[in-house]
Amino acid sequence: MSGNGRLAGKAAIVTGSDSGIGRAIALRFAQEGAAVTVNYHRNAQGADEVKGLIEQAGGRAIVTQADVAATADVQRMIDGTVRAFGGLDILVNNAGVEIPKPFLDVPEDEWALVLATNLTGPFICMQAAVRAMLQGQRKGRIVNISSIHEDVPMPGNAPYCAAKGGLRMLMRTLCDELAPQGITINNIAPGAIATPINQRTLADPQKIATLNAYIPLGRLGTPEEVAAVAVFLASDEASYVTGSTYFVDGGMTRHALGL
Repeated sequence: MSGNGRLAGKAAIVTGSDSGIGRAIALRFAQEGAAVTVNYHRNAQGADEVKGLIEQAGGRAIVTQADVAATADVQRMIDGTVRAFGGLDILVNNAGVEIPKPFLDVPEDEWALVLATNLTGPFICMQAAVRAMLQGQRKGRIVNISSIHEDVPMPGNAPYCAAKGGLRMLMRTLCDELAPQGITINNIAPGAIATPINQRTLADPQKIATLNAYIPLGRLGTPEEVAAVAVFLASDEASYVTGSTYFVDGGMTRHALGL
């Protein structure tokens, strides 16, 4: 790992970094010199693998189990990070869940679970992280992994879209509140990315062909392409960037059929 990378000397938490986009971000952050807290909810093996890869390359990492929607778990994760690395500079809210289902078939408990993980979780994590950043007098960076569905409707996935739309306005509001303290906050909105959460789609060649035809660049994105944008937003290079959503979607949100 680079001792003079773009995130050298920084301490970061990446929620849900046991797989997919979170895993790619944790590995890239460590490559850029950050000490990383690898967070997982249930996949301990995945989190340990990420930590092992970071340490094999000469980086620093700890693993913390935490449900991002549980305040006590989140505070334990924040406190552990500060103890291990001497402070907290970067929070990436990546942990998420979706349960696609027609609106009339969505039970209240599934609605509550999706909102708790995808919206309440980031709120809890940001509140605890900002307190730690202010206490440590750090000019922190917050990066939320949202979705193109913070802006683009997705029939059959109402709870997920509602949560991501809420995350967009939460980010925009906190931009104003946190800027005076030197803390920036931005969203990354991935489109179709090849991750475990999309496994059913990836296993269906017809669905892949249909999806690729809808994406101007003609292919799915990779977790590493999302991680590249996350590194920029977490670095000093983005010191004047706050309150924005960065779409990483191959042009998907701009797709249009000529008549």
